[in-house]
Amino acid sequence: MRILVTGAAGFVGGHLLRHLRQRYPDARITGTVLEEGSRLSDPQSQACVINLLDLAALESLVLAESPDWIIHLAASANVHRSFENPWATLENNIRAELNVLQSCAVHELRPRILIVTSGEVYGAEQSREFPTPEDAPMRPSNPYAVSKVAQDFLALQYHLSHRMPIMRARPFNHLGPGQGLGFVAPDLAAQIARVEAGQTEPRIRCGDLSAERDFTDVRDIVRAYVRLMEAGAPGEAYNVSTGSTHAIRELVEGLLALARVEIVVSANSGHIRSTGVNRSWGDSRKLRSATGWSPEIPLSTTLRDVLDDWRARVAAEVAS
Repeated sequence: MRILVTGAAGFVGGHLLRHLRQRYPDARITGTVLEEGSRLSDPQSQACVINLLDLAALESLVLAESPDWIIHLAASANVHRSFENPWATLENNIRAELNVLQSCAVHELRPRILIVTSGEVYGAEQSREFPTPEDAPMRPSNPYAVSKVAQDFLALQYHLSHRMPIMRARPFNHLGPGQGLGFVAPDLAAQIARVEAGQTEPRIRCGDLSAERDFTDVRDIVRAYVRLMEAGAPGEAYNVSTGSTHAIRELVEGLLALARVEIVVSANSGHIRSTGVNRSWGDSRKLRSATGWSPEIPLSTTLRDVLDDWRARVAAEVAS
């Protein structure tokens, strides 16, 4: 088994490599990274420094590896930054995927491919009565979501026009240890960890607490990706989600309950940019039926692990 993972040094990539190694201990796993010196979470995997926007370099890699599977994670994933530089997000996300698919098509390679898009493709006006199914209209409400709509349809097009065995995963919000700043849970956890370390006053700042999201632990997310590679149907799209929602307020309260000191919450309307979506949740029955997957890690465990991760990061900063 030969597996190529793009974006292998990222938040999701790190968890995916560990899960792949556990499930396929003898596989040759190659992970693409953007910068020299990037370390992979699985020491047995091979790191390949490459810019996925370089088609010639990517073609050479795909030919050399001749993978059985390609899991395409690499992307600019920050919704809020996509407002600041829309074209950078669009170019990076669409062109990188196009190069991956074209590298296989032009050389008539047929690995099973998973393209990871996003639950953000459904955008605004999602139902408040029931989770969003895969056949719901796409109404992207930010540049990142637009790039993911394009990625989704590009994957479908290559499946139809080139008969390539491509599956599409549409994960809703995911979180867990290892996630960087720029997302609600690590932003909150980092503030709490710095308060506990005595670096800042006992106060955290956050934006709109009423928005509701479907949060899945990243470790459950990567299990879903691998199950899709094993059992997903080419050409199909699958929501990856729990099917339930939690208000941002619940994340704040859950993290504060774990804090070792008393902390005050201050509202800051500019701290978190609105994406125009008040409630976002996904119907994952199609995924569950096709693969037998179901989420296993409760939100309380995820929040504890996120906060412990940031405590360790802050402690390391203090020590250095």
